[in-house]
Amino acid sequence: MIYLDNAATTWPKPENVYDEVKNTMIKYGANTGRGSHKLSIAASRIVYNTRELLAKFLNARSPMEIIFTMNCTMALNMAIKGLLKTGDHVLITSMEHNSVIRPLNALKSKGINYDIIWCNHEGLLDPENLKKAIKSNTKLIVTTMASNVCGSLMPINDIAAIARSYGIVYLIDGAQGLGVIDVDTRKMGVDIIAFPGHKGLLGPQGTGGLYISSKLKLDTIIEGGTGSHSDLDSQPEEIPDKFESGTLNTPGIAGLGAGIKYIEERGIDDIRKHEMYLTDCLIRGLREIKGVVVYGPQDLSQRIGVVSINIDDIDSSLVGHILDLKYDIATRSGLHCSILAHKTLGTVNQGTVRFSVGPFNTIDEIENTIKAVYDVAKNFV
Repeated sequence: MIYLDNAATTWPKPENVYDEVKNTMIKYGANTGRGSHKLSIAASRIVYNTRELLAKFLNARSPMEIIFTMNCTMALNMAIKGLLKTGDHVLITSMEHNSVIRPLNALKSKGINYDIIWCNHEGLLDPENLKKAIKSNTKLIVTTMASNVCGSLMPINDIAAIARSYGIVYLIDGAQGLGVIDVDTRKMGVDIIAFPGHKGLLGPQGTGGLYISSKLKLDTIIEGGTGSHSDLDSQPEEIPDKFESGTLNTPGIAGLGAGIKYIEERGIDDIRKHEMYLTDCLIRGLREIKGVVVYGPQDLSQRIGVVSINIDDIDSSLVGHILDLKYDIATRSGLHCSILAHKTLGTVNQGTVRFSVGPFNTIDEIENTIKAVYDVAKNFV
C-alpha cells in the first residue's frame, strides 16, 4: 500500500516506537503513581522521561508544564473550557478543526462568544485582520498551526506577538505541523499548545497532550484519582496532577517518547526537507493533469505536506474509493472535520481528496500516485 493519510495518523512508525510500547507492556505494565513497588516506580519513570523529552522539544521551562491527554481533541477541550469564563470573547481562523469550533459552540450557552477571521482562498491568514478584530473582552486567540485540509501554515510567530502585546492568551492547535515545524515556546511566548502524539510526533494513537505555561491558571474539566494527595476530596492544585486524573496510557507515552527521540536523531529540519520535496513533486505532477484542481498555497514555504485536490466535479469520496480499491493508495476524502476550511476553499459541496506525506514516504510512491490520479482523471474528464 501507498499510505498518504499521515495527516490523520502517521504510519508506519519508527521501529523504536513499536519496541518501546511492547517492552513497556511486558516489563513495566503497572500503574504510574499508584504504588511504591518497583514496577509502579519504573512506569512512573517512563512517563516522566517522556515529559522531559517533550519539555525539551518545545523548550518549556519545566517538564511540569507538559500535561498528558488521550488525544489533541481532549487537550483542546481542556484548554478552551478550562480557561474561558462568561463574557469572554475568542478569535479563531476559518481554517480551524471541529475540535476547536464545537467546544466553542458548546460554550455559547454560557455567554462565551467568538468571531471568525476569514483566510484567503489559499487558506492563508493576514495577521492584521486578526489584530483589527480584537475586542476589549477578547480573552483567547485559537489557531491551528497548519490546515489539515490544504496544508496552509498559520503565521504563529506573528500571532503570538500580537497576543502578547494585547495581553491575550494564545492557544495553538498543533495537530498538524508539530514534529515538522520547530516550535520554541519561550522564544515565541506562546501560552498553550495542544498536540496529538500519533501524528507528527510519530507516537501511538491514544496519546496527546498540552503544554501550559506556568504563568496560566486553568480550571479542570475532569476530576478524579491522581495518585497523589489521596487525603483530599477535591482536585489537587499540583501540576501536572491537577490535569491528569485517571490512569495514564503508559505504553503509549513510552512510544511517544520513542517517536520524539527519532525526530531528534533524524533532525526536524531533515524531516521537513524530505516531506516538502515529496510535496513539491506531488503538486507539480498533479497540476499537469487535466481536470485536477490543487488547493492551498502556491508558495511551499507557506505549507506543510498536506495536499487536497478535486477532479473536475467528481465526488471526492468516489475518487478516494477508486484510489484505494484499484491502486492501493490510502488517502482521505470528504470534509475532514473542518467545515469552515471548506467554506474558505469553496469545496463544501464536493469535499476534497487529501494526500498527506510523512517521513517514510518515497519519491517512487509519489510518482505512482501521480500516475494513478492521471488514470482516474482521464476516465472522467
